[in-house]
Amino acid sequence: MALTQTANHHTQGSIVNHKEHQIPFISKIAAPLLWLFFFTSIALLTYYLIEKPFWNIQNIFSINSFTLLIWTTVTFFSAIVSTYSKSYLNGFTYQAKFTALCLGFTLSVMLFVMSSHIAPFLICWLAMGFFMAQLIGVDSKWGEAREASNFAQKFFLTGTICLGIGVILLAYTTQQYTILGIMDNLSMVSDYTLIVAALFIILAAIIQSAIYPFHRWLLSAMTSPTPASALMHAGFVNGAGILLALFASVMVSSNTLTLLFIIGGLTAIIAQFTKLLQVNVKQKLACSTIAQMGFMIMQCGLGFFNAAVAHLILHGFYKAYLFLSSGEEIAQGTPHKPHKISIKPLEAVVVLVFGIAGAYLFSILTGKTDMTDSSIFLTLIVAITVGQTTYNIVKQESFSLVQKVFVPIALFVTGIVLYALLYNGVTIAMADLPMIEQPQPLSIIQIVFGIIFLIGFFIMKLGVYRKVPWLYVKLMNISQPNAQTVLKYKTLQK
Repeated sequence: MALTQTANHHTQGSIVNHKEHQIPFISKIAAPLLWLFFFTSIALLTYYLIEKPFWNIQNIFSINSFTLLIWTTVTFFSAIVSTYSKSYLNGFTYQAKFTALCLGFTLSVMLFVMSSHIAPFLICWLAMGFFMAQLIGVDSKWGEAREASNFAQKFFLTGTICLGIGVILLAYTTQQYTILGIMDNLSMVSDYTLIVAALFIILAAIIQSAIYPFHRWLLSAMTSPTPASALMHAGFVNGAGILLALFASVMVSSNTLTLLFIIGGLTAIIAQFTKLLQVNVKQKLACSTIAQMGFMIMQCGLGFFNAAVAHLILHGFYKAYLFLSSGEEIAQGTPHKPHKISIKPLEAVVVLVFGIAGAYLFSILTGKTDMTDSSIFLTLIVAITVGQTTYNIVKQESFSLVQKVFVPIALFVTGIVLYALLYNGVTIAMADLPMIEQPQPLSIIQIVFGIIFLIGFFIMKLGVYRKVPWLYVKLMNISQPNAQTVLKYKTLQK
């Protein structure tokens, strides 16, 4: 809690001391400009899906439905953040700098997803990391912010180097210097070279998405203002899903999907555990984001890159809201004994039935009816989600028996229908990309890991980890930010 309070106090102090300052011009025009970009992206996406035009600029930049889908997503989040920060950061010394960096980040993402040639592609990936690192350390007079910015920038530079090695290796081997050209000529690449290139691209993806063991930069980024945190968690960390979708052919051809599945699954389990140990709002949200990124990588490992993109869009909406409303959650509290999970036999039956029904509805709406391939894991995740929601409802003492029966039905039907619509819409928008949906035959590794995943989920829900001191300490240690970004410079400030 101390870190969050310190960050909020520092920012609020700047606002109080500079209250008489007018809103900078760039902060006034940023939100309207981004909203214009958002509505223009929607219009272009609609036109593209109807007319299917060919938009290509000298094989350097190209625009397709996937490009426009990501434009629509990132401009929406940026517009929301810019609108919010206009008043939230009013009087903040670095408000103009913050706005300029947000605009720079948004434009770099837009250029990244429209880059055909590998040169602007890599430059924009580097620019995304640069702008985000600067947002983390936007208050350059704050020692911890500088340290957090430098710490994050090292990770982002490493990720760019890894991506550069992977992409340039493929380009050199195929003698193609556009993303599409590389994908069309993967048959020219030897198995060894393909695996090496895929591993470097995977490294770049998991570094940006703060996947274990590259997660500490995100835990250390709490020095950024809350609007920057919202943009970071709603837009920046999702970059892995976009990157892996663009290189889906490489992942499938190199047989590295199982590696993605295991990396994502382990991260999802560990981060969910560490989330339960946190005592301040932002750290809880950071651990939650890491877990969600694990799920996203896991979906890529299952061969469902379209599901990963749908997941990153939904996660963006959810996490942007949570960060922008996080101030409402800060309150003084006292430790209390965790509620023991207990469920009556009838309630257990209701949870089980609704979980199965929700999974069945999802499989029908999305066409995932084959239970002999990796799509069963998507269905399983839906079943767990519906079951968890149902459990939360049936344990509500204020609900009547009728409400406990019909409220879960209304929630899971509405939620799954909306998710299925988004999933199918994303699939249509990604139709121009190769291998966006490649269900994999079930393997022993997947089955074993699926069982481990379920065991981990129930251990987490039952709170068993609290009775294992060494596990508790280990989880607490790996969920701490870099030491240099916490309370190292306060005595030097006046």
